Amino acid sequence: MSRSTKDAYAPSGAMRLAALASAAYRHVFAAGPVAPLLSRPNPVRRTGFDLDLRIGEIRPEAEDVVSLTLESDGEPLPRWVPGAHLDVFLPSGRQRQYSLCGDPADRHAYRIAVRRLGDGLGGSREVHGLRAGTRITARGPRNAFALVDAPSYLFVAGGIGITPILPMVRACHERGVPWRLVYLGRSRASMPFLGELAGYDSGVADIRPDDEAGLPDITGILPLAAPGAAIYLCGPPPLMLTARGLVREINPTASLHTERFSPLPVVDGTPFEIRLYRSGVTVPVAADESALTAIRRVVPGVAYSCRQGFCGTCTTPVLAGTVEHRDRVLPGGEREKSMLVCVSRSAGGPLLLDL
Repeated sequence: MSRSTKDAYAPSGAMRLAALASAAYRHVFAAGPVAPLLSRPNPVRRTGFDLDLRIGEIRPEAEDVVSLTLESDGEPLPRWVPGAHLDVFLPSGRQRQYSLCGDPADRHAYRIAVRRLGDGLGGSREVHGLRAGTRITARGPRNAFALVDAPSYLFVAGGIGITPILPMVRACHERGVPWRLVYLGRSRASMPFLGELAGYDSGVADIRPDDEAGLPDITGILPLAAPGAAIYLCGPPPLMLTARGLVREINPTASLHTERFSPLPVVDGTPFEIRLYRSGVTVPVAADESALTAIRRVVPGVAYSCRQGFCGTCTTPVLAGTVEHRDRVLPGGEREKSMLVCVSRSAGGPLLLDL
């Protein structure tokens, strides 16, 4: 690293004092024994709702799909509403997000469902190798896909995308609200929860496997929504991107809500550098990667969750530099001194982070 680059990162004496004061504050008031007395945990941000759960029943639901019940040891689990998901920490250390697809009224067990993908050693294959009785840690529930009030609903689920949609169908059925589901998949054998859906007869469950109905055409599905309906779509990214481009043209009074667990690609990014204050390491960030991805190459244990800028888990103090904020939640008063490293970037020049 050149002398000029190093000088650009060098914190002033006042900055060092501020960083030390910040560390002292965290030690006494955030991590110390008095912390619970000073503030209540906020499940949407970074504290509280870490759960020690036991795997109960593991049940095959379709080809390469199993459901798992995650049980408490007697204490009621945190409440959740349709659209919520859990951050699950697997025995290998992998962190994955899975939609809750059981009954929100059941406070003693959660249910998730996972499709096994590929032939490698990824998170889905690890889940399929778990056994009943195994203990795992989960965080949440979180919800960025909440069911809004609407006069009627059109649900579109592609494959394992049925998992967040299923509790929404249940809720509409129980409330007597008009609903229609278009459920897409390769074949009926690959589509989980068909039997469960058959029990919700207050609306229309339109099952369209590719081998019977042909490849899906979203332009023929969106017009099924009534005026003013809420359209909920969870499935392959191309399907959701196409829907976003068409819904205003096809049904301008409808609202579109989509869910994805993979981060969006970086758009209009430029390269920059991050200096990690505590370790003195300089991390280059490429134009097409997030700051979080770059940081995790040298600090793999850095906290994160949604990778989409809505949960706040990866909020990091900024000691120097100007941030281009791309998140949805950071309050205005915190934007000069913090950033969500999963989506936000440098607005020009290096950043010095308290990591």
